[in-house]
Amino acid sequence: MLIHELKNEGENNMELTIQAINFEATDKLKAFVEKKIKKLERFNDGIITADVAMRVVKPEVAKNKEVTVKLNLKNGEAFAEKVGDTFEEAVDLCAEALEKQIFKAKEKKGR
Repeated sequence: MLIHELKNEGENNMELTIQAINFEATDKLKAFVEKKIKKLERFNDGIITADVAMRVVKPEVAKNKEVTVKLNLKNGEAFAEKVGDTFEEAVDLCAEALEKQIFKAKEKKGR
């Protein structure tokens, strides 16, 4: 199993790990993932780490790109796993799901 990791600590100190399992992720794909995941910091500045794993599940069928994202937050965690025709589509779907989870967590905290 080949795993490529990119660790990047930004100004808010979120550590981002990107794993491309059994394939070589392009720099363009890594940059896309980083941009999408870093945007989540706008909704919650308590994101400590973000772990992104990308894999091709069944090469011979459509919607075969799987992305899982796990966020470790100061007050818990958020997780999303989505499948799409492209990694970009799956990352977008994960980001949307995580955004909703972050908002729900904030609402619960505010009560």
